[in-house]
Amino acid sequence: MKKFNSAATGILFSALGFIPAQASTPVVFTVDTSRTHQKIDCFGASDAWSMRFIGEMPQQTQEDVARLLFSREVDSNGNPEGIGLSIWRFNIGAGSVEQNDSSHINPHTRTECFLTPDGTYDWSRQAGQRSFLHLAKKYKVPRILGFLNSPPVYFTKNGLATNTGRDGTYNLKEDKYNDFAVFIANVVTGLASHEGINLDYISPVNEPDGHWNWQGPKQEGTPATKYEIARLTRILDKEFQSRGIHTRIIIPESSDYRCMMSVHQTGPDRGYEIQSFFSPDSTETYVGNLKSLPRLIAGHSYWTNTPVEYMKVCRKALRDTLKKHNVGFWQSEVCIMSNDEEIGGGHGYDRTMKTALYVARLIHHDLVFANARSWQWWRAAGGNYKDGLLYQYKKPGSKSDTIVDSRLLWTLGNYSRFIRPGAIRLEVNREGTTDSDGATDPDGLMCSAYRNTDGGYVAVIINYSDEDIMTDIRGLGYGIWNLYRTSDEPEERLRLTGTTQNLESIMIPRRSVTTLTSGGIKAE
Repeated sequence: MKKFNSAATGILFSALGFIPAQASTPVVFTVDTSRTHQKIDCFGASDAWSMRFIGEMPQQTQEDVARLLFSREVDSNGNPEGIGLSIWRFNIGAGSVEQNDSSHINPHTRTECFLTPDGTYDWSRQAGQRSFLHLAKKYKVPRILGFLNSPPVYFTKNGLATNTGRDGTYNLKEDKYNDFAVFIANVVTGLASHEGINLDYISPVNEPDGHWNWQGPKQEGTPATKYEIARLTRILDKEFQSRGIHTRIIIPESSDYRCMMSVHQTGPDRGYEIQSFFSPDSTETYVGNLKSLPRLIAGHSYWTNTPVEYMKVCRKALRDTLKKHNVGFWQSEVCIMSNDEEIGGGHGYDRTMKTALYVARLIHHDLVFANARSWQWWRAAGGNYKDGLLYQYKKPGSKSDTIVDSRLLWTLGNYSRFIRPGAIRLEVNREGTTDSDGATDPDGLMCSAYRNTDGGYVAVIINYSDEDIMTDIRGLGYGIWNLYRTSDEPEERLRLTGTTQNLESIMIPRRSVTTLTSGGIKAE
């Protein structure tokens, strides 16, 4: 790998982002390594729904996709080959595929179910998704999570995996809670015995508090009250404990941060989730004493991203509520939605930095202001909507799909590739400000810093503005630092732009994300 030493030579390396100190006054960030915040568990994405199909494409196509998502290798020029996701979300299906058109669900978002009508299990199902479980294992992705959008159709009140024609209660028959827990446990043990795949986590419900109640043909899903979630979680924990299953249960995958700390567009039976699940005073819903349940709550970063000022306010309120009840937090799903008007809403895929920067700003706010321990995107691959890290489409006249990367993929990689499980977020301040949460100009520079378990440091700097901005980073000492950049420049897809022995006079180009790592990055 060719290295450049700007500190030693004083030469201008414009490609690396270094400029002479006298050219302008730098923005100064100071990292306080003695003041630490949350531990980072993982960064990830899910296999819904595209991996059902991509996982049955030619093996080379699958390998190419897996490399982009999971690899931590570097090429001959030192550029990362992939974004090194550290958690992979596997959608455990409810059986809408087997129902065909009677499922009331779009053909592209249906799922198969391992359970058959006669009560036996068919482990040949979900073949495409299982293929990517094995690819994740091949690349040593450290965590696998199984999530369910609906119970199997054999257990639901309306016989469907969608809530069409129902109210805001759980679409699970009263006498099927135990059967559902057994099904989940059987999937955990079945994947282990038949596939050699261990599920580290199970998420049994998904967006149960959504005011839309999961009606319509789009996808599998069901609402649930917090009382129903608590009932299921207790039964599932009992099943896991009786069978010696060490998989952890993650709940409730809330649709909106406001439902986690208060009530939003629904009733109190689907609100105050932090307090309800983790305060012993909430006797009907308290599950904080269950052995299978970490003191951790999962929620989705939808609907609270605009206006920009509210994004910070909402996350600080969430952080304060979490702190009061001593609960950790995972941001476990998000994509672009209709309210994200700054980038034109969700329709129409965008491979550029326009969407990538918008998401980078969101990642920064979730990590810095909500103290998220994990940050997970929705779909690993998608079609003509801003919900996939990869874009899957069909060229005119072609019989097969084409899958291409995006700046969104690589921008997530600015975090996921370098901030590894167990890293600790460090306090960052900007000279001239008094914001103890770190330096955040949502229209300019945003900086966060981390210390990995091997002692190496990582700093991620977003430049949301249309101007190049010079910066100094203080508090991390000297040594060999690598710089990796994602921008709309043709080759800048998490590209190694060079190395330096100090962190002074570093130019952060307009509309870009730059990651600085100490000690270099070695292929694993």
